[in-house]
Amino acid sequence: MTVDDTTSGGDEKPPSDSSGHPTPHHAVDHTAEPTDDPLAIRLEQLILGAERRYTPFQAARTAGVSMDLASRFWRAMGFADIGQARALTEADVLALRRLAGLVEAGLLSEPMAIQVARSTGQTTARLAEWQIDSFLAGLTEPPEPGMTRTEVTYPLVELLLPELEEFLVYVWRRQLAAATGRVVQAADDEEMVDRRLAVGFADLVGFTRLTRRLEEEELGELVEAFETTCADLVAAHGGRLIKTLGDEVLYAADDAGTAAEIALRLIETMTHDESMPALRVGIAFGTVTTRMGDVFGNTVNLASRLTSIAPKDAVLVDGALAEELIRTGDTPASEAEAAEEAASAEKAGEEPHSYRFAIQPMWQRPVRGLGVVEPWLLTRRPKPED
Repeated sequence: MTVDDTTSGGDEKPPSDSSGHPTPHHAVDHTAEPTDDPLAIRLEQLILGAERRYTPFQAARTAGVSMDLASRFWRAMGFADIGQARALTEADVLALRRLAGLVEAGLLSEPMAIQVARSTGQTTARLAEWQIDSFLAGLTEPPEPGMTRTEVTYPLVELLLPELEEFLVYVWRRQLAAATGRVVQAADDEEMVDRRLAVGFADLVGFTRLTRRLEEEELGELVEAFETTCADLVAAHGGRLIKTLGDEVLYAADDAGTAAEIALRLIETMTHDESMPALRVGIAFGTVTTRMGDVFGNTVNLASRLTSIAPKDAVLVDGALAEELIRTGDTPASEAEAAEEAASAEKAGEEPHSYRFAIQPMWQRPVRGLGVVEPWLLTRRPKPED
């Protein structure tokens, strides 16, 4: 529906459906009213930089967009329906106007604008929850007896807000530059969406049993240490962390060698940490569909299945990744071939080719939904002097 621009702020029309008929009262969510707690309102005004001024209907009309589109943007960003409470600010109006302007200018389609709102909302929601749960919650412990958390929170947020905002923008720009660089290097337009990537899953063994044995705080520390270690190693060696799932991480790399190096580094690092359970990793190489920062397709499914059948503290890869490692010279096709090459190089007085990895074919087995697969065991090849 389209908002009537002639309606005044004091004579709002009720929400209506796409046919223009008023939405029945029972169909409007009246349960998500904004809080009226004085401190919460003060903190909200501090963070948003503006006071509550508009109802959703007024915000949509002021931004020049339909109530239907405004509601879809709002929900895509992850916010609950608030009925017609006066809870929105000038910033909300500006955000609506910007998104709608991108659509009107033809820079984004309406579905793409919704995706932008959804991906941004999901990413920043998780970041905000983490900052409150793990960061601000600890820092706002009253420093002196008699002080309340309330008395500490406001001045602390006031000090941290501009610094965190600047840092967030900096990291986002850096990540945007890196992602844009990968896109412009794609071979063709199709490769920008359906790309050939190496996808790896790393999974903690026996995590379910651990959840029954460890206290909640200990379990939280274990998961945080695992995710932090994985994130650092993936980034340091040129991969991209796609997502973390508590006891499992999903990462991707543009080439097979990078994915293999990350997998072995993860195993080596976790093996030397006595506080960590065993780890198993599965990697597959092939066409992957990327959407909203995530990856999908048979390659991802195969990597997940390989992880589930991998031995403890071991890496299993699919045939496509094994072939790619051979093609790039990261691993020999066979130990016999490597031995022949070394003998020829020694005879010619040359340095033998230095392979990073070794691969060994494992048993063929049926994998649910993917047919029969032949995993390969990936290991690090000893250096000649070893």
